Amino acid sequence: MSEHVRRPGNSHDPVREPKLNRRSLLLGTAGLAAGATLAAPAAFAQRRDFPNRMLHQASHDVHGGSLSSRVYTVNPLYPDMADIAENPANVPPPIERREPATVQIELETIEIEAHLDAHATYRFWTFNGTVPGPFQRVRVGDTVEVLLRNHEDSWFAHNVDFHAVTGPGGGAEATTAYPGEERRFRFKALNPGLYVYHCAVPSVAMHISNGMYGLILIEPEEGLTSVDHEYYVMQGEIYTEERFGSSGLLHESFDKLMDEQPEYYVFNGHVGALTDHYPLRAQVGETVRIFFGVGGPNKMSSFHVIGEIFDRVYLEGSVTNPPLRDSQMMQVAPGGAGIVEFTCEVPGRYVLVDHALSRAERGLAGYLIVDGEEDHEIFAALDESGEVIPHSELDTGAHGH
Repeated sequence: MSEHVRRPGNSHDPVREPKLNRRSLLLGTAGLAAGATLAAPAAFAQRRDFPNRMLHQASHDVHGGSLSSRVYTVNPLYPDMADIAENPANVPPPIERREPATVQIELETIEIEAHLDAHATYRFWTFNGTVPGPFQRVRVGDTVEVLLRNHEDSWFAHNVDFHAVTGPGGGAEATTAYPGEERRFRFKALNPGLYVYHCAVPSVAMHISNGMYGLILIEPEEGLTSVDHEYYVMQGEIYTEERFGSSGLLHESFDKLMDEQPEYYVFNGHVGALTDHYPLRAQVGETVRIFFGVGGPNKMSSFHVIGEIFDRVYLEGSVTNPPLRDSQMMQVAPGGAGIVEFTCEVPGRYVLVDHALSRAERGLAGYLIVDGEEDHEIFAALDESGEVIPHSELDTGAHGH
């Protein structure tokens, strides 16, 4: 039986002699073909000769004000810009078949200047035009055929390393592609679980911080338990030369990347992606599963939903070990993943955070909007006389934990 699935989201050529052409002027591509390690600072200097940069000069005004309000109040709408944020609802449905199949995954690496926050844009490096890249879902025992294309307008070489792969580089060596080229490889999904995938072209940290990461779920033979909603959330860091809150087109900072000092922390690509653009939604009584990963490349996350307790937590992305029960948060290391499940019992706006809460000041927050009937046995705000205050009359800009 063969199943061909295109996710909306390769064999090596012989070693090439470096040539002074468009390819060799792209970041590290000639060196990559010869197996050299990229010298990133020199690459940044080289990039600044590109005319694209001259066409988009930034004013770099800094906009002040606390982003703590993002955690508790609705944000203003952002101007219309290209948007790389991945909708967290873009999760393929559970796999119903119980026999292995051949599954195809198609990825295209695309570099695009897009929305970073209300005042700024950034040149993201993406899989299929979104950050994170598309969620992939296969079954243990499947044969997975991966096609990676590098868009002809890219400036850089790219590839993909799947943590779910048993094989050299997780597929990175087999998929390193120049702009306009494509590569393929095949692997057997041997181990069930939730795994990160990312670009692994040197400097690997730079490719990841610019947006090149995603998740792949290898379902166990029996599948996962049924829930009402599945969502896809990943945390990342962005290192810019300009200070947080600057305006215009912002640029990568290799020095800050090496010092592990990001200016921005984001869920699903950019500031406001899961508040203004794609908040998660559910009804009272419904069950929610969040597939959560940390692209990083450097910082651990203490993932927490303010006002919720996780009924089950699948640590390290393992779906074969028993889940941790009744947990307030889930710690996930860079390049790692995990799964949380819970039931929505009280209506309101619940906020997704990394409980290193200074990061909320740098853009890291999301919303889960729960609609439905109030249950005052579980939660009720009271006035001075002990009477219940309806949720609609509460000041949601006050407190959290």
